[in-house]
Amino acid sequence: MIRAIIVDDELKGRNLLNELIANRFPDIAIVALAKNADEGIQSIEKFNPDLVFLDINMPGKSGFDMLAAIQNINFEIIFITAYDKYAIRAFRYHAFDYLLKPLDVEELSDCIARLKEKKLHSDLGKRLGSLITQIQQPQLLPDRITINSLDGITFILINEIIYLEAAGTYTLFYLKNKDKIVSSLNLKEYEELLTDYHFFRVHNSFLINLAEVKKIIKTEGGSVMMSNETQVPVSKRRRDEFLLSLGIKKPSV
Repeated sequence: MIRAIIVDDELKGRNLLNELIANRFPDIAIVALAKNADEGIQSIEKFNPDLVFLDINMPGKSGFDMLAAIQNINFEIIFITAYDKYAIRAFRYHAFDYLLKPLDVEELSDCIARLKEKKLHSDLGKRLGSLITQIQQPQLLPDRITINSLDGITFILINEIIYLEAAGTYTLFYLKNKDKIVSSLNLKEYEELLTDYHFFRVHNSFLINLAEVKKIIKTEGGSVMMSNETQVPVSKRRRDEFLLSLGIKKPSV
C-alpha cells in the first residue's frame, strides 16, 4: 500500500484528487489532506508518507518553501500546477512528475504508472535544487538532463548524447562514451526538450544531435552517419527540413 498526502490550498482540488484516487487506485491510501505548507509539513512528520501530491502555488508558503523546510525528503513527489511552460519544461528536465490543473484522469493514471516503475534515489535533493533554480531563472537552459532509467535516475550532459531511438513507449539514449541508457519516457517527450539544443527528429524512431552528424548518405530514402559510425535513416518527408537545419539551403537530388 502506498501512503500518500495531498497538499493543496484549494478545497475543491483536494477533494477531487482524493476522490479520483479512492475510486481508481485501491493500492494508494490518502492518509491526510493539507490546505497549506505548514499543514503539509505537520502531516508529513506525522504520517511519513511514500508520496506527496504537492501544489506549487499556494498563498503564504509555496510548495517549494515547504520542501525547503523539510530536512529529510524520503518520499516521492508529484507536483500539481496550473499551466506554465517553463515549470513544465523544468519538471521534465529533472525527471519529476506533475499534474496540470484542472486534473485529468488519464494524466493521473500515467503519473501513478510511472511512479510504480520508479525507484527512490539518493539524488532527490540535488534534483530539487536544480529544478528550483531553473524555475526561478527560466531563461537559463540546463546543460544536463535527468533520465528515469530502468535501474534508477541518471544525469547526462546533453552534449554527450549522439542520438535517441524510440523503443515502443521507451527511449534509448546512445552516448559518446558508448553507454546506452533506457528511459521510461517516449521519444516525443525528449523531442520537445531537446529541440532548443540543436537536435532534430529525422525519423519517427530517431532524434539526433546535429552536432554529431558525420556524413549524409545519399541512398534512396536517405540516411546519416553519426559520430559513433551508426547509420540512422532519414524519412523522405523530413529530409529537406533536416538539410536546411544543417544550413544546406538547396537540397540536391
